[in-house]
Amino acid sequence: MSRVRRWLLPAAAALTLASTGAPALAQPAAQAAPQCDTTSAEYTYVVIYQPHTSAWQVDKELAAKCGSKVAYYSEIGVAVATSRNADFQEKIGAFRAYSGGREVAEPPATAAAELRAEARSERENEETVSVAAEGDLTAQQWDMRAIKAPEANKINPGSGSVTVGVLDSGVEPEHPGLKHAVDAKASRGCNSGAPDADPASWVTTSSDHGLHVAGTIAGQDTARGFAGVAPGVKIASVKVVNEDGLIYPEAAVCGFMWAAKQGFEVTNNSYYVDPGMFYCPKQPGDAAAFEAVKRAVAYSQKKGVLNISAAGNSGFDPKAQTTDPNRPHPVDPSCEILPKGMDGVVTVSSVGYQGTKASYSNYGAGQIEVTAPGGDRAQLPPAGEGAACPLSTVFNGQYGYKCGTSMASPHAAGVAALLASKYRHVPPQALSFLLQAKADPVSCGGAAECVGPDHHNSFYGRGLVNALRAVK
Repeated sequence: MSRVRRWLLPAAAALTLASTGAPALAQPAAQAAPQCDTTSAEYTYVVIYQPHTSAWQVDKELAAKCGSKVAYYSEIGVAVATSRNADFQEKIGAFRAYSGGREVAEPPATAAAELRAEARSERENEETVSVAAEGDLTAQQWDMRAIKAPEANKINPGSGSVTVGVLDSGVEPEHPGLKHAVDAKASRGCNSGAPDADPASWVTTSSDHGLHVAGTIAGQDTARGFAGVAPGVKIASVKVVNEDGLIYPEAAVCGFMWAAKQGFEVTNNSYYVDPGMFYCPKQPGDAAAFEAVKRAVAYSQKKGVLNISAAGNSGFDPKAQTTDPNRPHPVDPSCEILPKGMDGVVTVSSVGYQGTKASYSNYGAGQIEVTAPGGDRAQLPPAGEGAACPLSTVFNGQYGYKCGTSMASPHAAGVAALLASKYRHVPPQALSFLLQAKADPVSCGGAAECVGPDHHNSFYGRGLVNALRAVK
């Protein structure tokens, strides 16, 4: 937020009158309980407070305004609340409260749902193509060879003391390529806005997106010849994607706060916060979501977490956009795609087999830190080296291909985990610096929209991540 506000005012003191021979004024009657809606649909909101506001003050305000607390993160002053009242956001303040679920159910314009569906169908080029249930997969992992992961694993496959939080759609803990790595005790479901330890809340159900991401980071299946970037590290599944494939602000906040409290060294964030693609700190509703995620990201970094995020698959420069593809609202340079637009988050673009930017990958001067293999169906590998998209773990103990910056980001997260394994307990700023310093510069190659020198440009940032250089 651009201004600091004191959201809660002290209760007004009762007035008394002392006058000889005059009776004291009567004390005001107790405030009547609010008349709250008990039948309409219930929605979840993020609500902004001053950090360290007491829990009883939060409870008191929410109850007075027809809300119920789900979670409260005092360290950052963000509450998650539910309400059935259509005017709950108005009661709290349009710049203090926001519900992604309500916006999806009750879009502000008739075109919003159609826009969102269209953008969703185009943003991820990631439909799964499964491979044969048997056979060696080693030759098909061109993506791992591109970043020298096989050579790196021979030197240092990563430490079991390092944990990467996969903020995504869940994992399959008994998958043969992941059962060695998944830390069930550190895994949580976050879709309610509060961390849930029940395995049913953090395993994969309707989407194997997170499963594919996790395999790229730490997979290991010697029987099939499959290995991720850092097979020695641990994976914590932090499920932030709901059954509709959406990631609401409260889920992202919960995920970053859980990562902070558990001391994860790295998180991977192959998503953007829904339902908008852009969130704008100067707009009602958006401002609360923007501030909530911003605070959670900053807190996690303060607690030692390096957050890595996918650049996005819209094929544009976000800072050049004036409209949101997901909903009809204006976008200006203050607006950001969350969480990648937050300070300190490492943003990863995608390259295909030939090492050039994937056609769908977002880009932008000062917006990309590094690049990694995410695949591109226009860049086909030679016969015998697999498909154009990276191979990783998918449903039912199997393997398959997906393309997207969602697939590029975990390659960078895996390299960061190798760095965290070698340089124990260094702050996230140092890990980010090392990740970029050890990357291989990639030239613009004459691409018209690419600006900057080989060592730092708008397509590839500081270059292609290098697992071997990370462990040497």
